[in-house]
Amino acid sequence: MAAKLSVRFFRLILSAILGTGFITASAAPSPLDTAHYAMKHTYDVLDYKLSLDFWSNYTAPFPRTFSAKEVITFRVDSILNHILLNAADTSIIIDSVSMAGVSFQHHQDTLRVNLNHSYNPGETVKVRISYRHKDVTDHAFYVSSGFVFTDCPPEGARHWFPCWDRPSDKATTDIMVKVPSSVRLGSTGRLSDSTVIGDTIRYHWISTDPVSTYIITITSKTGWQVSKKYWHHPLAFSDSIPVLFYYKPTENITLIRNIIDSVTNFYSAKFGEYHFEKIGFATLNGAFQWGGMENQTMVNLMQGGYSQEDVIVHEHSHQWFGDLITCGTWADVWLNEGFATYCQELWVEHTKGYASYKNLMNGLANQYLAENTGWPLYQPAWAINTPPAGQLYNTAITYNKGACVLFQLRYILGDSLFFAAMKSYATDTGFMFKNAITQDFTAKMSQVSGQDLNWFFNEWVYAPNHPVYNNVYEWDDLGSGNWKVRFTIEQVQTNTVFFRMPVEIKVTFTDGSDTLINITNDTNPQLFEFLFNKRPSSVIFDPDRKILLKQATTIVGIGSKKKADEFRLFQNEPNPFYSATMIRYQVPAEALVVITISDDSGRIISEPLNRIEDKGIHEVTIPGKSLTPGIYLCTMQSGTFRETKRMVVVK
Repeated sequence: MAAKLSVRFFRLILSAILGTGFITASAAPSPLDTAHYAMKHTYDVLDYKLSLDFWSNYTAPFPRTFSAKEVITFRVDSILNHILLNAADTSIIIDSVSMAGVSFQHHQDTLRVNLNHSYNPGETVKVRISYRHKDVTDHAFYVSSGFVFTDCPPEGARHWFPCWDRPSDKATTDIMVKVPSSVRLGSTGRLSDSTVIGDTIRYHWISTDPVSTYIITITSKTGWQVSKKYWHHPLAFSDSIPVLFYYKPTENITLIRNIIDSVTNFYSAKFGEYHFEKIGFATLNGAFQWGGMENQTMVNLMQGGYSQEDVIVHEHSHQWFGDLITCGTWADVWLNEGFATYCQELWVEHTKGYASYKNLMNGLANQYLAENTGWPLYQPAWAINTPPAGQLYNTAITYNKGACVLFQLRYILGDSLFFAAMKSYATDTGFMFKNAITQDFTAKMSQVSGQDLNWFFNEWVYAPNHPVYNNVYEWDDLGSGNWKVRFTIEQVQTNTVFFRMPVEIKVTFTDGSDTLINITNDTNPQLFEFLFNKRPSSVIFDPDRKILLKQATTIVGIGSKKKADEFRLFQNEPNPFYSATMIRYQVPAEALVVITISDDSGRIISEPLNRIEDKGIHEVTIPGKSLTPGIYLCTMQSGTFRETKRMVVVK
């Protein structure tokens, strides 16, 4: 789904550690347990067969009423004598049930159908439901000025047919619709037949591929034009599928006709070939609330959508990520929208080059940073309780942060591993035509890459917000043309975890040259030292912005002005530490030196080191086993000189 006019109950318990402001997951139900619980159900819908009479909806006064019959086929998963369906009583009136259904109760959102006897696991059951739609506006079934269409995310299908309205229960569909002969109507799957009798057409659409309820659609209009072409499988050119475009006579469909083959070929090469029975697009009117909606095999676009290449490629990529593989719960919605947003920019990289792609990714990150809501990309509560659409489809988090997380995953894995893992995920028969949750994606990426990537997803998906870096660099003239650069990375965010990440550091020199250094930031703060045989002029942190989701400042420390004839207290190493750490300090001439260790309130916690030192660099070891985990201050004094460094003790 694309945002309008742009492509865009269990909570993680988080606790502060060491007074740093970082937070970490605590003893709450795991996202995996929560997701599996949310997907459990007493039955599995196998097929929805709908017979709908829309004949009166296309002319003034454009009523929203229709009558319908439905046969639901389901397999029993646990002993049951009734089934519960979603059917909004604000929209739907139930008239009767039959076949295995003998009676019903309908209250608010729930339709209970009582069965003729108890059924055992593995049995297949059919229930017929006769019902009517009320003349109401429900933001799922739309009627206006000759348009009739459905739009269901996240759980709107229950407003126009009884169903189990969760993304985890996919079923095939068989949809028969009665309309006036002037109407052209598209739906999910393939057109089995269309029968004209007098002033009436009966369209019969069948999807033999399972589909989630929110991406089942009917879309239609009087006087629509229908243009048809074929997409040929690149490796089997004689094997083709129809591509249908529904549009008003005044619309220009040249762009989409020209690019759809190339886009399909591109995504097929990246993620496995297109697997459905057709490709379909239709443009709607102003009642449609999105930029586009990725209904399986039948994408709906906003007015003017045929001229919006970014919307077209975003929605088409959903046929892989969102339709072929659908998020298992709404907590996993980023697997749909973050992926499609990223694929949209991959198409730009393919057609216009890396620089254009990177500019767009920077823009997504900037919008996230400006509009960040402060919640994580994955929210376990959403697996159980569906949030309002404005939260679920939040542009900054679900779309932009989701896409940027994939960009950063590509950065740490490299192109070859990243795309191999993405294709392996998209072609995994355990997920195709089914569902996946975030843990499935994590496991697949770890498996293919040959490395445990849980650390990455724990930071960027399950934790909120992003790192905030306050970095300092400085250098010393060692003499004889040699220079030492010291670069301290420190994360100072107080509302999330510490973010372990590989980082690029670019050092430039006074002769105009530069060098790129790859390091891993895995402690906080962390000092890196580099030796060079030419004079540095600057140090740049993450020069190509490979870590999109961050805020960072890098400043020159006062040490860059210091020489060997000045006092200096170096950062202790290692830091953080457990058993012991080394403190180094520089004395320009014989002098009395006092080293004190205090807690962060300033209370001295051990006897000070107090001695006369000769000129030079000296070292002292500080034991850590007797110290309580936390933040400490190491202070060096000599005459009027005073300098303090922060130390972190961990368990």
